[in-house]
Amino acid sequence: MNKEILIVDDHLVVRTGVSIILQEKFKHFSISTASNYMSTIDIIKSKTFDLIILDINIPGGKNTTMVHEIREIQPEVKILIFSVYDEKTHACPYIVAGANGYLNKLSNEKEITGVVNTILSTGHYISADMVSELVKASSSKGSLDPLDILSTREREIANLLVLGDGNIEIANKLDIQLTTVSTHKNKIYNKLHIKNLVDLINLFKNSSN
Repeated sequence: MNKEILIVDDHLVVRTGVSIILQEKFKHFSISTASNYMSTIDIIKSKTFDLIILDINIPGGKNTTMVHEIREIQPEVKILIFSVYDEKTHACPYIVAGANGYLNKLSNEKEITGVVNTILSTGHYISADMVSELVKASSSKGSLDPLDILSTREREIANLLVLGDGNIEIANKLDIQLTTVSTHKNKIYNKLHIKNLVDLINLFKNSSN
């Protein structure tokens, strides 16, 4: 039976690459693409899909709210979140919101086709690491907010970084040494498995939804 797949990503290379990988493995797939959230909504209003492979950082995107809005239009569609971010810090909120799976963009061809096949066959894909995070989140000590792993001081510095303050401004506002700011900043990035300020800003956006 033919399967209708929609790949949503603002990078042409990603859309093209994933399309090629899927078409080589699954001859019965009919693949459409979209480069932003608004065009995605327009497309799914006019055509029914079996699976949507969704990047969380597309232009016009609304983080986990996208999952709810897509479901309102097509309740039965499977949604695979396809992101460059580590699943340990980003997957849980999307799974709880109703996504059927989460896959890192650094995955190889075998992993991509395997996950897609699993979701279409069973309705979901949850890795062992993701299960562990969901279990932690459901416990009294767990949380779906990845920022909760930061200490009070780290959270304070992270907030100032997101607001646009540099290391010197933060040191002056908090009355701490510049080297202390740098040390906390490195700890924040390591704990959250991110590499730069852009990643931190996106993580704060996801956390607020």
